[in-house]
Amino acid sequence: MTEQAQADHEFKSELTALIPQMRAFARSLCRDATAADDLAQDALLKAWNNRASYEPGTNMKAWTFMILRNQFYSDKRRSWRSSQLDPEVAERTLEAASNPLASLELDEVRRALACLPDDQREALILIGAGGLSYEEVSEICGCAIGTIKSRVSRARDRLAAIIEDGSYGQDDIRPSSAMATIIAELDGLRQVA
Repeated sequence: MTEQAQADHEFKSELTALIPQMRAFARSLCRDATAADDLAQDALLKAWNNRASYEPGTNMKAWTFMILRNQFYSDKRRSWRSSQLDPEVAERTLEAASNPLASLELDEVRRALACLPDDQREALILIGAGGLSYEEVSEICGCAIGTIKSRVSRARDRLAAIIEDGSYGQDDIRPSSAMATIIAELDGLRQVA
């Protein structure tokens, strides 16, 4: 096996091991499983196509997460062209939750999280649910560690206040859907650590 083939094989193995974490991070950004899977797949393809720019021995998780995050924001800027999912079709495909109180509580958290600015929400999910270090999140977000700590602190305070005063509003998403989505996101993000 040539040296390049060996390097590609090692890169592929390391990248493949990150797929569950990338999917979980994508879900935390997209709030939609299908869009998240598409985002993760696009980021994997970009990582593979740009493997020559990856420096072996550096943090591949942070590198791939930065690719995924940048792809998310690029897609978001172009999102005005996309069409919305039909709520009736989505509702028919959802599974019912077994504990209605848990569904309601998690739905409140989901709606409160949605009220946070994107940068605070992203930092809070990566640190709080994903278990990443401040250093890793700072590398992923491309900003200073102090900025990440500040975002997480402000996000926690703001989330608590939003939940306490109930200012998270209502939407058309069923509480049972919120529970399944948040639990899947949190479980996936815990694997990132």
